[in-house]
Amino acid sequence: MKSNQADQFEYRLIDFAARIIFLANDLPPSRSAQHVAQQILRSGTSPAPNYGEARGAESRADFVHKLNIALKEMNETKIWLKMILRARLAAESVTAAALGECQQLARLLNASVQTARRNAR
Repeated sequence: MKSNQADQFEYRLIDFAARIIFLANDLPPSRSAQHVAQQILRSGTSPAPNYGEARGAESRADFVHKLNIALKEMNETKIWLKMILRARLAAESVTAAALGECQQLARLLNASVQTARRNAR
């Protein structure tokens, strides 16, 4: 990924993290909803800094490892978003939009991992 593309992707991950923060803050004050809020805050805000760390990786293997961490966190966030939808904890339109962006970002991270692995060979 070229630097400008990488910057744009990083900003997109940051925007996604902000979306997750807003979503978590809007969840009801019930014990179960707050548990979900804490979990999605952890996983949904993690990919952006992990991607930033990957960009400063010391080796190709370190780069792939850090991208994989970001991807795993994005995949976990996808599950939490599906739970929020299923449990009707937030507006469907807001949650579905976040889920769509999550899936797109996960695909892009996965493609980056695959490209980096292929280039390492």
